[in-house]
Order: sequence, then C-alpha cells, then structure tokens
Amino acid sequence: MERIISFVIGYFLGCIESGYIYGKLHHIDIREHGSGNAGATNTLRTLGAKAGLIVLLTDAGKTLLAMLIAYLIYHTSQPDTYFIYCMYAGLGAIMGHNFPFYLKFKGGKGIACTGGTVIGFACLTHHYYMIALGIAIFVGVVVATKYVSLSSLIIVSLFMLSILLYGSLTTIPGLENPLELYGIGVVLTVCAFYRHKANIKRLWTHTENKISLKKKEAE
Repeated sequence: MERIISFVIGYFLGCIESGYIYGKLHHIDIREHGSGNAGATNTLRTLGAKAGLIVLLTDAGKTLLAMLIAYLIYHTSQPDTYFIYCMYAGLGAIMGHNFPFYLKFKGGKGIACTGGTVIGFACLTHHYYMIALGIAIFVGVVVATKYVSLSSLIIVSLFMLSILLYGSLTTIPGLENPLELYGIGVVLTVCAFYRHKANIKRLWTHTENKISLKKKEAE
C-alpha cells in the first residue's frame, strides 16, 4: 500500500505541467509548437531560455517534492523501507509528467523529472557528487553536440548504471534483494527512450534539431 500511495503522490504532482501552464500564461498551447510536448526543451525552443529554465527547475522540483513528501511520511514510521517509497514517488512524478490524465496523457518526456529523481537518489544515498557530475555531463554533452536529446538519454543511461551499481554493492534498506530498485530503474529508462523514439531516429539519420537559446516566435 505504501508503494501505491507514494506513486500516486508522485503522479499527481507530476501532472502539474509547468510547460503547459507557462505556455497558457503566454496565450499558447506549448504542445502545438515545436516538438509537440510540454517539456522544458520544447519550452526553451518556443518561448526562450528564461521560460525553459523556469520549466526545467519546476519539473525537477515537483519530483523532488514528491520524494520529500514520501520521505516525511515514512522515514520515521518505517525507517527501513522509506528509501524505496521515495523512489516510487519519483517514478510516479515522471509518469504524471509524461502522461497527465487531464491533457489526454500528452505531456513531456520526463527528463527534467528524471533529473529531480537523480538528485533525490543522490541525497537519499548520500552520494552528493552525483548531482554535480550529472549536471557537468549533461551540460558538457549539450555544449559539445548541441543535442539535448542525446545528452538526456546519456544521463538516463548513466542513472540506470548507477542504480545497478548501488544495488549490487550496497545493502538496500528494507529489501532482501535489489530487484525492486532495478525494476524502477528499468521502467524510467524504457519510458525515457520510448518518449525519445523520434529523436533517436533523427539522431541516427543526422537530422535531429540542435539546441538554440534564441526564442522562436510561436504562431
């Protein structure tokens, strides 16, 4: 039950579609422009760097908030298992962001939310260096290639690797084996690659759009 509660908390927080809301405040539906999704990258391309940054921080923040709520609910009453509940909350936020029920399940691609999950994971496991390392890798790949999609998929893949390493090298509180944590990692990784399937195709054919900080006029 605790897992379901945590996931549901995350899902409904994830449904706060900041890109969509920001776009509506500027009299557009962000999903009708650019790549057609409500995430930070499309907001950046459509409404500029300031808008993209606001949406990025909001989307990462709502995921962290979901994980924090799960932590506050369970860390005292269930100190041996709160870690996995926090991870379910993070996963729920990603799913809510990608598939918001009130927008006909048409949301973002979940990378900013995954970034929030990485930060939450780093804090829960006390591996704080992961935060700086993740930001450095993401920014470095974007600067070098101008492909946000490529950088996003690399970060997701590295996070999955981190989960595998953590599960294999560390005893996870409340879990007899790490398979449940691995399952969460697999779901968020598969989801990220699925949501980026069009980007992957364009990367393969060298037709992927490169990032630009210049605002495009929304028609």
